[in-house]
Amino acid sequence: MPKNEERITLPSHFDAGAMEGPIYEKWEAGGHFKAEVRPDRRPYTILMPPPNVTSNLHVGHALDNTIQDILIRQHRMQGYESLWQPGTDHAGIATQHVVAQKLLEERGVTRHELGREAFVEEIWKWKDTYEGEILRQMKTLGFSPDWTRLRFTMDERLSRAVREVFVQYYEKGLIYRGDYMINWCPKCSTALSDIEVEHEEKQAKLYYVNYRVETDAEEVDSFIQVATTRPETILGDTGIAVHPEDARYRKWVGRWAMVPLVNRRVPIVADEFVDAEFGTGVVKVTPAHDPNDYEIGQRNGLDPLEVINPKGLMTANAGERYEGLDRFAARQQVVDDLQAQGLLERVESHTHAVGECHRCSTVVEPLISRQWFVNMKPLAKPAIEAVETGRIRFVPERFGRIYLNWMYNVRDWCISRQLWWGHQIPAWYCDDCEEMIIARNAPTACDQCGGAVTQDEDVLDTWFSSALWPFSTQGWPEATPEMDYFYPSDVLVTGWDIIPFWVARMIFSALAFTDEVPFSEVLIHGLVLDPEGRKMSKSLGNGVDPLDVVETYGADALRFSLLFGNSPGSDMRFFWEKVETGRNFGHKLWNACRFVLMNLPDDFDPAQPAQYQMEDRWILSRAREMVGKVDGFFDDYQLGEALREIYEFSWNEFCDWYIEMAKARLSEEEPDERRHAAQVTLCRVLDTILKALHPYMPFITEAMWGALPDSDGLLISAPWPSVDAFPRDEALIEDVRRVQEVVRTVRNLRAEVNIPPSQTVPVTIIAPSRWQNVLVPWEAQLKQLAGIAEITWSLKEVGEPEQTLVGVAGDIRVLLPLEGVIDVEREQSRLKKKLEEALGYLKSAEKKLANPDFLEKAPETIVEREQKRYEQTKQEVKHLTSRLEQLGQ
Repeated sequence: MPKNEERITLPSHFDAGAMEGPIYEKWEAGGHFKAEVRPDRRPYTILMPPPNVTSNLHVGHALDNTIQDILIRQHRMQGYESLWQPGTDHAGIATQHVVAQKLLEERGVTRHELGREAFVEEIWKWKDTYEGEILRQMKTLGFSPDWTRLRFTMDERLSRAVREVFVQYYEKGLIYRGDYMINWCPKCSTALSDIEVEHEEKQAKLYYVNYRVETDAEEVDSFIQVATTRPETILGDTGIAVHPEDARYRKWVGRWAMVPLVNRRVPIVADEFVDAEFGTGVVKVTPAHDPNDYEIGQRNGLDPLEVINPKGLMTANAGERYEGLDRFAARQQVVDDLQAQGLLERVESHTHAVGECHRCSTVVEPLISRQWFVNMKPLAKPAIEAVETGRIRFVPERFGRIYLNWMYNVRDWCISRQLWWGHQIPAWYCDDCEEMIIARNAPTACDQCGGAVTQDEDVLDTWFSSALWPFSTQGWPEATPEMDYFYPSDVLVTGWDIIPFWVARMIFSALAFTDEVPFSEVLIHGLVLDPEGRKMSKSLGNGVDPLDVVETYGADALRFSLLFGNSPGSDMRFFWEKVETGRNFGHKLWNACRFVLMNLPDDFDPAQPAQYQMEDRWILSRAREMVGKVDGFFDDYQLGEALREIYEFSWNEFCDWYIEMAKARLSEEEPDERRHAAQVTLCRVLDTILKALHPYMPFITEAMWGALPDSDGLLISAPWPSVDAFPRDEALIEDVRRVQEVVRTVRNLRAEVNIPPSQTVPVTIIAPSRWQNVLVPWEAQLKQLAGIAEITWSLKEVGEPEQTLVGVAGDIRVLLPLEGVIDVEREQSRLKKKLEEALGYLKSAEKKLANPDFLEKAPETIVEREQKRYEQTKQEVKHLTSRLEQLGQ
């Protein structure tokens, strides 16, 4: 009898909507997600990439967290003390933006009208609401992190870690503050780091503008021509630059030019940055509004002149005519004025990369601004070595090259943001003497003059706090038991798109403050695309809400669809058909489980010895093979292939082959020992399938496993299947593969002439002696599975009587005589009609495909489709002709 006190009875079908919730409650109430510090057990740790508290989870989150849940559930079953560390991220720019927009739409107030303190209170309310919704979604999807350890990036304990890191960086000279060129988003009103700017190729215009060059009194007026994509920045030019080796312009170096429209006198300088092949080989230098121009200006003593302010409007420096105009409106006005003055030589179409804010897609404006920066070069070196020496492994390996490329070319990190939501920078300024104080805790007064102090209004980049996630969540900077036991973690699961944003920053931060890598492996997955291969987005309206899928198909079906056929690092397309496949697979196993349970006596004891028959030994050997392959796929993070192996073994070998073989042995007429062996085998294999499948489809497997004899507790805590629990008989596996080939051959022959399943047929099997030695012991199964009445065995070729179908399975021939089995004349008539139709099509198709007009004018897809159908029909004609010959025609 089963060990569970209450025996579960399976209903006719698995009702996901009604059953998944209670199952999750059992897991959580039983403490099955909790991880403790247990020195006697090996730990296994996964860090959940904290979702932003901006909105609900999307299907990409579902993929990312499903992969993590699969890994944590498997390791939990393998006996590891498994911690899946959950949490959420405050997402500074994004969250502030959505809350500000909500207040404006619903209450008609801006954040400035509300004030910083009241506005931040509104964001905390938003955070509490959406964090709760995100956690509800995760539970609905069956995710099993240790919720008792939930962290938020602005929890006080994590905020303490942020302050500690900032102060230590500053004390080591790795954080500095100054006026430098940064990326600025006019819409979000904040600085951005380089990787927060997305560059997209766009069609633009290249304007060729003449600048007058100052000449001596006896010289004729001369002009030098520049090409620019941003004519509005002409108003901020403080220099003209040419390449020092460009002979065309060597005579102009050291002279002065006049900036059009504003008549500003600027020097012409030589600088090696200039590309002599681009445009005219002359560039205008606007140090305040272009990072390359800024560096040219630094090298050549050209002062920056700001003509575009942080709101994207032209400043007074641009001149009275342009002051207050939006930068793009000013562009058109400048072009019109240049044209009116005869200074615009020509305009050409031009494609170039335009930098946009990755949050709101606003075109970024390069500005010189006072910001806080992290000096990256000293931090990058150990982070590069950690990957190059193998301390951290990327899966797939190619993503390690992306990481290294970014790290080798890393620029200093701008970490200050002009926001109200986030970790306020722990810097204070004296109101009297302007002394700057960097401190872990807020000072009450200036330590130099005793004056009042004011904290820096800026906050830190969101990624500054999430970079500390691996160790701040475990209690750092305190020396906690969790830091000793669960840190560093084992694997990080994330998308390739945030390797520079997050993965790299976690690596160099961890090395800097713990002297450890934060994780040993980084498993990269791709994006979830729509069926047409497009990124999902609100603008396209092609997004998929995971909860909508769950409501219709259940969480297991969604989880199945996200992994089946998926491989590490590759983007995947979301197909509803794959979700349906997952649901159908669950139903198939559910019905198989009910069949097994219905064929067990009330006093069934799976512990009693079983006298296994050859089909039992075969399926048990295949179960061993399946478990071994699944283990290997898990080791290589080929989770999609592991699922495919479980699916094919369960559906094909177990359900379609073994259960069919076992049916005859489950009848009351069978000897008890044969029936008992079949029952034990059914239970053992089903138990193994459910354990291997549980990480992927946890709800339905939990429901089924609880109904099995000898199940104890809940499946979530059951031991992972072991290959050592099964016999190994590779020769038997090969023998059955040949049996299956023969059965399929007979089934195909029957299907050719539409013989109904209820009708048995005689066959002749011609096979060498080595194969007859294999097949003859399986004669009963061959008859049962292929609907055979009698088998005639032959070692030699026999004359094929008329009206006989012939099939081939390797070097085995199968003859199916049709006389007395089907109405041969009717079948001949049917095949002749199909042959005539096929020949008629070939005749017309040959004419069409020989027509040059069709080949030249028809769309390529139509031509390819017609050619493909033509080739398929030729094969069909060959097949029909052969069948008619076999029927005596």
